[in-house]
Amino acid sequence: MTERASSAHISPSAHYTGYVWYRHRLAEPAFVTGFGRFVHGLLSPISWAARVGFDLDIEQLLLQRHLQIDAQLTAAIEQDGVTQVVEIACGLSPRGRRFTTRYPQLRYLEADLPAMAARKRGLLGAQGWLGARHRVRAVDILAEQGEQSLAALFAELDPEQPVVVITEGLVNYFPLALIESFWARLAEQLRGFPQGRYLTELYPDLKEHPRYRQLRWGVGLIGRLTRGDYPLHYSSNEAIAEGFQRCGFRQVQVFDPSRDAPALGLAPSRAAGLVRVIEARA
Repeated sequence: MTERASSAHISPSAHYTGYVWYRHRLAEPAFVTGFGRFVHGLLSPISWAARVGFDLDIEQLLLQRHLQIDAQLTAAIEQDGVTQVVEIACGLSPRGRRFTTRYPQLRYLEADLPAMAARKRGLLGAQGWLGARHRVRAVDILAEQGEQSLAALFAELDPEQPVVVITEGLVNYFPLALIESFWARLAEQLRGFPQGRYLTELYPDLKEHPRYRQLRWGVGLIGRLTRGDYPLHYSSNEAIAEGFQRCGFRQVQVFDPSRDAPALGLAPSRAAGLVRVIEARA
């Protein structure tokens, strides 16, 4: 497998996760694609074998990260008055639809590579869900200038209002040096707002975890499906926090969603978690 120098190979997994969100009543039928349904069916025997043989539930991991990010976003809106959200690498995420329906005051900007952004814009537009409060535009997290850069994206926001930025299912597709360069540029943009925070997930390199070998097998499969590496980043919660602070984030919290499973509406986890959700403030 090869190291990624672009974002171009991420989109296939968006179809799979889009179907997972629908299966678990987090998305409306419009978010389902034929390709997503096909890939889910194709991988079902592998998912079943991983769950039964290795106690590794792939969909549970996806739900843990998704619902933990939802919980942190809900708190930011209800407790801290956040009024605008940017979801980068939005793929077929239903979060923008759910949160703009729930919070009429919220402005939600979804962003992805041009092809996926166009598909998402068409999907939402066909349902009549787009408008002044809910928009989609193209972005490339590796572009340092131009109309697809972070600077151009954030220029469309109100600099007087707090903002939350979300990436889900993005970080581990890139080598650490590349994703840290994105985080540094993101932190710089967020410092231009009265409150700026970033929500994301990552799979750390927990070599002491009892399911580590199974996790390596699982991420290897993801890499093959998306034609690139799927590296694990950092070896502990402390290393995660230090990494984000090096990139310019002032305050960092690391969550293990498996510990909050009942509060997230999920079954209690029998093993220590494999995924982490990070809330970083600039």
